[in-house]
Amino acid sequence: MQLFFDYLLIVCVIYAAMLSVYFATGLGMTWVINRHPERRIQKTRDGSSRIRLEIRASLKALATSSLLLSSGYFAQTQGWTLVSPLALSWWSFPLMFAVCFVLFDAWFYWGHRILHWGPLYKWHLPHHKSVAPTAWSNDSSTTVDTVIEHGFYLLVWFVLPVPALSVFALRLFDQISGMIGHSGFEFFASKSSRWPFPLICTTFHDLHHSQFHYNFGNFLSVWDRLCGTVHPGYDDFVRQMEETGDVPDSAITKVARTAPEA
Repeated sequence: MQLFFDYLLIVCVIYAAMLSVYFATGLGMTWVINRHPERRIQKTRDGSSRIRLEIRASLKALATSSLLLSSGYFAQTQGWTLVSPLALSWWSFPLMFAVCFVLFDAWFYWGHRILHWGPLYKWHLPHHKSVAPTAWSNDSSTTVDTVIEHGFYLLVWFVLPVPALSVFALRLFDQISGMIGHSGFEFFASKSSRWPFPLICTTFHDLHHSQFHYNFGNFLSVWDRLCGTVHPGYDDFVRQMEETGDVPDSAITKVARTAPEA
């Protein structure tokens, strides 16, 4: 019984931490974008009418994500994993963070692609109801959607010698960067977010929501470029923003098409 209460405490603490980051980031992004309306990517669309729905769905999805992360961490603390964690040090933390960063991006890409497959798409459709996403959209997902995309946070503890701090730091980065990536406002377009560099900016994922069939990656554009799913106009949009300092006026939404109904 004590083991169960120890586990329950970990779940509650991690869920509370995720909610704190979710609301802090969402409110912070709201404050920023209200002062920079000119940075809106989809000029003719405003997704703010869905924010209440997105928050309600996110409370459930974050609970699911907390269970996945907590279960993996708890298993490691009990010695139930295949490998023991590396001792936390100046080299093990960044090394395993980088390894998990790359592996999670691959996991997310293929999990995301699978969710766009016909039989599973009904579980991903609610997320795509937000055609013009907001920061609050990031976790607006069904339970099946969350398990597929965040299952990494359960399994990684069992197969890699990850110091806990490396995984928690990745989850923190994933949460904040994901909410910025869903914000619908571009502040980070630069050379590093277009070819030949692998990083992405907010426009990358915004194109996925407005045009559906492109840009499935999470942190990087590597898998999209290798598999031919990067939006054909993405690099030009980023270059134009980089050179002019402005978000292209409706260049994206002129050719937008929304997600099909399930």
